Amino acid sequence: MLEQYQAQIKCLVALDSIIFGFDGDDMKLLLVKRGVEENDVTWSLMGGWLQPDEGLEESASRILYQLTGLTDIYLEQLYTFGAPRRDPVERTVAVAYFALINVNDYQEKISDSYEAHWFSMHELPSLLFDHRAMVDLAIRQLRYKATQHPIGFELLPEKFTIPQLQKLYEAIFDTSFDKRNFSRKILSTNLLIKLKEKQKGFSKKGAFLYMVDNECYQQQFNSFLNFIPN
Repeated sequence: MLEQYQAQIKCLVALDSIIFGFDGDDMKLLLVKRGVEENDVTWSLMGGWLQPDEGLEESASRILYQLTGLTDIYLEQLYTFGAPRRDPVERTVAVAYFALINVNDYQEKISDSYEAHWFSMHELPSLLFDHRAMVDLAIRQLRYKATQHPIGFELLPEKFTIPQLQKLYEAIFDTSFDKRNFSRKILSTNLLIKLKEKQKGFSKKGAFLYMVDNECYQQQFNSFLNFIPN
């Protein structure tokens, strides 16, 4: 049995994270500079290598923490990419994850050593290897889940207004929603707690701030809520 294992060709396992962020106006993707060849710099997803004593989830979380300094953020396994020549340097299977973070939270902890940069989803540069295919699949999965689950709250600050929430979902789906229908649909989920505070600095009247009811959020996260209006 051991000889059968030893006779197999070894394969590297990479963990790549598609890190989505929202800056209040636009959906963003976090990328890092990577030199593949001498004098050649391109943009890449954040990633690293699976270690012998790690599970996939543990490895993905470790790599994300090393690169962003963030813990306890939304991280979901997306897909495994294993085309024989996807990495021209070495035979590598990549397990892709997507993460959702608030851009302002990340900016406080960003490390300049990784030369990380936020790009608008409408202005992405050319990406390394098959990373663009990973991004395209991740945005489709994000949109699918956002229609059924309250996943979008992971991209917002702790306190937000209904217009801010609508702007987020319009950015995710790259479309616009009717204001009344969106507000009615969101409030009918009973996931939000209306605060006495109002948003300051945008208008004299101001919009009320809301917070997520965390207990209700946890209970309903895996329920099919038909969260977004048609």
